[in-house]
Amino acid sequence: MGYRVVVAGATGNVGREMLNILAERQFPVDELAALASRKSLGTEVSFGETTLKTKDLDTFDFEGWDIALFAIGSEGTKAYAPRAAKAGCVVIDNSSLYRYDPEVPLIVPEVNADAIEGYAKKNIIANPNCSTAQMVVALKPLHDRARIKRVVVSTYQSASGAGKGGMDELWDQTKAEYNPTEDVPPSTFQKEIAFNVIPQIDVFMEDGSTREEWKMVAETKKIVDPAIKVTATCVRVPVFVGHSEAVNIEFEEFLDEDEARDILREAPGIMVIDKREPGGYVTPRECVGDYATFISRIRQDSTVENGLNLWCVSDNLRKGAALNAVQIAEVLGQRVLKKG
Repeated sequence: MGYRVVVAGATGNVGREMLNILAERQFPVDELAALASRKSLGTEVSFGETTLKTKDLDTFDFEGWDIALFAIGSEGTKAYAPRAAKAGCVVIDNSSLYRYDPEVPLIVPEVNADAIEGYAKKNIIANPNCSTAQMVVALKPLHDRARIKRVVVSTYQSASGAGKGGMDELWDQTKAEYNPTEDVPPSTFQKEIAFNVIPQIDVFMEDGSTREEWKMVAETKKIVDPAIKVTATCVRVPVFVGHSEAVNIEFEEFLDEDEARDILREAPGIMVIDKREPGGYVTPRECVGDYATFISRIRQDSTVENGLNLWCVSDNLRKGAALNAVQIAEVLGQRVLKKG
């Protein structure tokens, strides 16, 4: 016996990826509903070998459905998630709306699967920010061994993190660079993204950090350990898919780079590609379509007593969003609902 599953936002980048991953991982689905806004009503989407027509999210009755994967942004989630949860359907939400709610678990299954037991307070589970998700998968096994004191991370985040509009803008501006008659001014991003990097993701806060940077701090503390100090600089780069991060970690105890490499090789969800030769590391282009979080450039930081540096790359539409949501659904099914 399988589950009745809803994917809300099925026509977007993340929603389509959720459908792909549900099929790829053979999630036990008895029935699947693909929901979209009225402007996308009737749009066809693929679920494995099946083609589905989207239904109207606004009028959909969640009664009798088991799990709903939401990829509709905070405003849509605010309107529809409580309705679904009240109807007895467990919501796994990809927006930021519930991530910081103390009554809603924020889950990365490789890191804190046990926290899923808290879902019953609101019948909602939050999916973390894409840049946080891949980083904490790498941090957790190292933290278990040597206790992390402080993390300094610089991110290099792809255009797809801003949705289809971000990818389209990068594509259009790149083409325009070679056509002097074309001009594509920024609309999704604050400045031109083609052949450029933009040190701002989301809005600025009073202390000078951006909300994306604040998310990484708050979410790492909630998922891994509130005692970890985190400082982040988040940058948008002209890459279509795949987020990269340069992570500096300071530990309470000494951790040798070779031991760290061995720990990460054994950790769930991680693939270590770390050869000290030209090209002996993974780039965002190479990680697209893969489930793993790739770790490279593991090395001692000699400027602090117990420090390591590493390079972390992942497909943000997968581990940073759709894959993590489906993995949460798998844990929910195995530990709580137990129907599949």
